[in-house]
Amino acid sequence: MPKIHLETFIAAPAEACFDLCLNVNAHERAGHGRAVAGVTSGQMLLGDMVMWEGMHFFVRQRLTSKIVAYERPLMFVDEMQRGALARWRHTHRFAAQPGGTLMVDNVDFASPLGVLGKIVDALVMRGYMTRFLIRGNAHFKCEAEARAKDQAGKGASPTGNVDTTHKAGSQSA
Repeated sequence: MPKIHLETFIAAPAEACFDLCLNVNAHERAGHGRAVAGVTSGQMLLGDMVMWEGMHFFVRQRLTSKIVAYERPLMFVDEMQRGALARWRHTHRFAAQPGGTLMVDNVDFASPLGVLGKIVDALVMRGYMTRFLIRGNAHFKCEAEARAKDQAGKGASPTGNVDTTHKAGSQSA
């Protein structure tokens, strides 16, 4: 099963990074697709599901993900419930460090179709998904750091600066 490990330093507090990474609107701004069912805006919490729709390999695809573990502001895990892959489990960790937060992503996934899927994973999917995550992380880094800088300029604490309103749609995603 392919694995991806990424580390991204963000000059913002762990709470702000954690909240941003669980915000549906932030994911849409990062280009992760459009939320079409489940929680479609605002903050996600433990047990929440969202159905994402996006283009991958010139095909419109849908993936339903659920938050299966949640320990604010240290970690959360999203896991695919339905979608094109046989498996997708993404563990997000946030470690406070001097000057900011180390965001660590660990993903394990698998394509369907057995041996053929393993070949596709090795030749195509691992690189594609790594680039997809790196682009998203760059967006989260930029947004979190801009918010932290803006809050610091106003003399306010940069934590809690993400809209943490939980807006649940249909949970039958």
